[in-house]
This record gives sequence, C-alpha cells and structure tokens, in this order.
Amino acid sequence: MQINKTKISIIKGDITEVKVDVIVNASNRDLVMDKGLASVIKKKGGDEIEIDALKKAPIDIGAAIETTAGTLSMKYVIHAATVDDDSKTNEVIIRDACRNSLLLAKKLRLKFIAFPALGCGEGGFSPKTAAKIMSQEAFKHAKYDTDPLEHIYFVLFDQETFDIFEKQSLSYLNHIENKLCQGPFITVDIIIEVPASPAGGEDGIVLIERSNPPFGWAVPGGFLDYGETLEHCAIREAKEETNLDIYNLEQMHTYSDPKRDPRFHTVTTVFVAKAKGKPKAGDDAQKAKIVSLEEIPSINLAFDHSDVLEDYKRFKQRK
Repeated sequence: MQINKTKISIIKGDITEVKVDVIVNASNRDLVMDKGLASVIKKKGGDEIEIDALKKAPIDIGAAIETTAGTLSMKYVIHAATVDDDSKTNEVIIRDACRNSLLLAKKLRLKFIAFPALGCGEGGFSPKTAAKIMSQEAFKHAKYDTDPLEHIYFVLFDQETFDIFEKQSLSYLNHIENKLCQGPFITVDIIIEVPASPAGGEDGIVLIERSNPPFGWAVPGGFLDYGETLEHCAIREAKEETNLDIYNLEQMHTYSDPKRDPRFHTVTTVFVAKAKGKPKAGDDAQKAKIVSLEEIPSINLAFDHSDVLEDYKRFKQRK
C-alpha cells in the first residue's frame, strides 16, 4: 500500500533474507542475542553483531540502537527493546520500539526497513494487536514525516502470523487512508449519564473497555464518517458501543492537543447526554459498565479521558 512517498508491504518469509537497508531485531534491554529471532540473526550474520550490540547495552525499554549486520546483506541491524526485565511487553513498549526504529533508520539516512512482529515472540504479545499498533506508527511516519522512508516491510515467518498481519494491517491502513482521509481526524466522545435504578444505587456515567489499542477504559466515542454531523456521530457511536439510545445531547468541549491520542492527531468534541437502561458492549468495546464519579481516579483511562472527566465535573458544577 502506498501512503504519500512510502510503500508499506506485508510479506511472508525470512527477515534475514529480505533485500533492505536494515532489519529490526526485537531485543531485550541487555541486547543478548540468545533467543528467538535474535539468535537466528546472530547465527546467520555472525557473532560480531552481538559483540557490537553489547557495547551499547543496556538500553531503555522501547529504545532502539543500530549495529553492524555482519555477513548479512543489509547495512545495519536495529535492535529495539520490546520486552522489560521480566520478558513482558505491552502496547506502549511496542509503539515506542516501532517509532524509535523508524526514527533511527531515518537518522541513518536509510530508505528500506523490515520489521518482524514486534513483541510476539518472547513477549507473547497478540499479533492482531501488534499489527494495528505497528500500522499506526508506520502510517504516522509515512503521512506526517517530512522525509519518510521509501519502503516499510512487515516480514512474518509463519503463515498464521502473516495472515493476521495481512488482514489487520491492510484493512486498518485502507480505512485510515481512504475513509478517514487526510487528518487531523475528527472524533466524538459521549459522556452518557445514567440515573440510579429504582432499586437503589447512585447516578453514574458509562465507560467502555477498549478492545483495540490504545487499551484501557474510555468514554464511548469514535470517528466521524464523511457526510455525518457530530451529533449524528455521537448518537451512532453511543448505540454501537453501548447499545444505549441517548437523548438530551449537549456539547461540552473540544480537545485538540496533538498528543492526546497516541495513534495520530485527533480532534474530539465531547458531548454530555442521558440514557436509560444497562449498557451492553459492542463494536470495538469489549466491556461496558456504569461507574460513579468517585470511582474515576482508580480507573485506567485511555487517551486524555482523565482530563476530560475532570472538566466534566467542573461542567456539572457550573450548571
């Protein structure tokens, strides 16, 4: 797929055999090449790759450094720390490792880079989620960098992971590029107020647990479709993610900080609305629940929704 000057390809094969300027090794912080893909790179390219890497160890989690490629055909190997000291990973680490690898390749004035499925070996990360995170970072690089790489490859060794990446990455990139268009991307979020039930309890608001990165709990919401009003989008997204029919829709505030969304620049308009009934998760929400405002500080919220809900408290006080 072509995005501006950059081509993004998903191929099945051995990453050490791909004709590129640099390949990425999903490494540990100590840069020891004794497991997984690292051991394969070392076996094929020689001990000098690890010797060069160890001179720069340890590195921060999510950071990336370059070394010689030994006897391999590419110019460099980039080692990106995709697991912590307990050999665990998460979406932030994967995102940082991918982004820092792209930035390093650009700094080295390279044109062609190949990635494996970051974090999906020793880190045990979901290939489906890794595909989406890596696609988001590749898209941002291709779309917004003033001098992007010419070709980004995702190279998957086994058929199952290849099938997942081919489906998830290409469909995701097509959706962003062809449906959402140029960006910044317009979104809505809806703070849905639900009254206490006749049986008792407290008034609350609806939160959904996201099934796609970035993970965490969030105010329901989503992207504006072409030809759609913000109000219609809010009603649609509330229904899709919570199965609730909202009413008394009211705009609260618009948030436009380019860093509010780790995927790309989104501008969201937050609405306050009311609904009755029990939410039922749907679309990209894996769970939905009603929470009181007192519970909010203890919940892991995605995006800038902690700030949004603090503003909501002040909004309620002014009314």
